[in-house]
Amino acid sequence: MAADDCLFCRIVSGQIPATVVHETERTLAFRDIAPKAPVHVLVIPKQHEPTLAALAAADSALVGELASTAAVVAAAEGVDTDGYRVLFNTGPDAGQDVFHVHAHVLGGRPLGPMLSAFTG
Repeated sequence: MAADDCLFCRIVSGQIPATVVHETERTLAFRDIAPKAPVHVLVIPKQHEPTLAALAAADSALVGELASTAAVVAAAEGVDTDGYRVLFNTGPDAGQDVFHVHAHVLGGRPLGPMLSAFTG
């Protein structure tokens, strides 16, 4: 089910253009319009689910397909050997700003630690 006001659903339907780098029957991978690394690709399910938890509850196999698509994208982008990061921002506190679950595939340079050490 698509959400009419969802940016990513509109990309899936072709209403909004995107630079697609990989597509399967159930996933779509496209370049981020504001990249945070030389390689920054978003991997989404074509099915609308707002968060990773919602997707896992609705279709746990599709979570695995997102991971597989991320690995294919990393190889196609040439970052699978030196390393890459796959991350999901889930919820406002994590920085999720489009509420259609999506994985970021980042690479192409040393990315450093995820976060500074927690000091309590």
